[in-house]
Amino acid sequence: MNRPNVLLITTDHWPATFLGSAGHRSIQTPTLDELARQGTRFTNAYSECPICIPARRTLLTGMTPRSHGDRTFQTTLEMPTAPTLAQSFREAGYQSYAVGKLHVHPQRNRIGFDDVLLAEEGRPHDGVIDDYDLYLGDEGFVGQQFEHGMSNNQYFTRTWHLPERCHVTNWTARSMSRMIRRRDPTRPGFWYLSFTHPHPPLVPLQHYWDIYQQVNPSMPEYGEWAPADWNFQSGEGTPGTIHRDSSVPWLLRTVHDKWRIRTAAEYNAAMRAVFALCTHIDHQIRFVLGTLREEGLLDDTIILFTADHGDMFGQHGLWGKRLFYEGSANVPMLLVSPVSRTDGACESVDSRLVGLQDVMPTLLEMCGIDVPDSCDGLSMRSSQERNVLYGECNEGVTATRMIRRDQFKLIYYAAGNVFQLFDLDADPNETVDLSRSASHADMLADLKKRLREQFYGNDSEWLDARGEWVGLSNDQPPPPTDRGLFLQRGTHWPPPFPG
Repeated sequence: MNRPNVLLITTDHWPATFLGSAGHRSIQTPTLDELARQGTRFTNAYSECPICIPARRTLLTGMTPRSHGDRTFQTTLEMPTAPTLAQSFREAGYQSYAVGKLHVHPQRNRIGFDDVLLAEEGRPHDGVIDDYDLYLGDEGFVGQQFEHGMSNNQYFTRTWHLPERCHVTNWTARSMSRMIRRRDPTRPGFWYLSFTHPHPPLVPLQHYWDIYQQVNPSMPEYGEWAPADWNFQSGEGTPGTIHRDSSVPWLLRTVHDKWRIRTAAEYNAAMRAVFALCTHIDHQIRFVLGTLREEGLLDDTIILFTADHGDMFGQHGLWGKRLFYEGSANVPMLLVSPVSRTDGACESVDSRLVGLQDVMPTLLEMCGIDVPDSCDGLSMRSSQERNVLYGECNEGVTATRMIRRDQFKLIYYAAGNVFQLFDLDADPNETVDLSRSASHADMLADLKKRLREQFYGNDSEWLDARGEWVGLSNDQPPPPTDRGLFLQRGTHWPPPFPG
């Protein structure tokens, strides 16, 4: 059997709604919209742990956080001994290459790939100068990747400060295209194309910034459960103030207080920059697909596009990831089959519950490769579907958990012992909390039972001796001020010593 090639594309901080094909009114994603027309868009795809490292471990092993051992962002945790996606392809005779962000430890661990060109968002302090930093040095811009002064985890913005060819998005697409052209023509290829944006720093090219200057982003939705003074449009709050309402889960107060986008002007600037970064990626994906076409490979290549997680981008007064609202946990998932194997899947929308754990078994099965027993996921092409999906993020006072069943989603916050229940069919923006609705009491009880069945480790501390939910105290101290400006990078020359 002739096995197809595989192009797996990932991005960072890209919510499922940020596609023209998903109905977004502002963003321009012509390439991804065309892929959606050529294949299947999964509307209920989730990051089981919406943080970079745990999410990528799930994507690249087919294992849930419980199986691969990380639900907290452990930067020095080595990959599990189970087969990786790259290893499975390579052992089946594929050439296996990656370009972009891996986020594994140690950084130069190839995790089964034949070769990797890294763009790790500038982490020489962890002991490795990545390939993108080396490229900037070759171009005469040694150590200048972060001279724009924007933080790797904040939402203030300015345009890119170096020549366009030096932007990490261009470098990633160009490097992957060269990998494809340098392939062994006697073997099929598995190519992992991993873009670092739209994760901050928000530093779009001037061209893409200009595209969105006449666009007015839609204002964020606010749930009735969110404090009124988190809504900068309401006029009830003062920008920059900290909310101390003891009824709000401590984790949500912490997340809200951490970010300082508090005015419509700041919000509009941030969103225009994010849209610009997304459109830039979309156009560079077009460049890679053009390379596949010129090499005569496009028609016989599986293409899958997804993200490690999304971002709240101001919804309910919140920014960032690590939460199980749709903006943070619901990710894009586009799957395009080879021309000879479309099976009527063109321009289809699939609402089944899927997760990043399902990417590995899906791609392996489509290529006729045995799926390792270590995989927890299900093929998205099979008739077998799950009716419940579990998500977990962090431990202790920062812990949050999710159970999704049919259209209902239960979110739990340990600090405060707070439950939220949403009907996503009736309320896709999660504005109405049904956890106290008498007509939804049975659904709440069922989802709480299913959630408790997933507990392990110190999760048991949230139940008393009678099995009643008690959680943890909601009266936690605020986190200390971050003098590191949320992992702000500095000069990369000479390279800093590890530690």
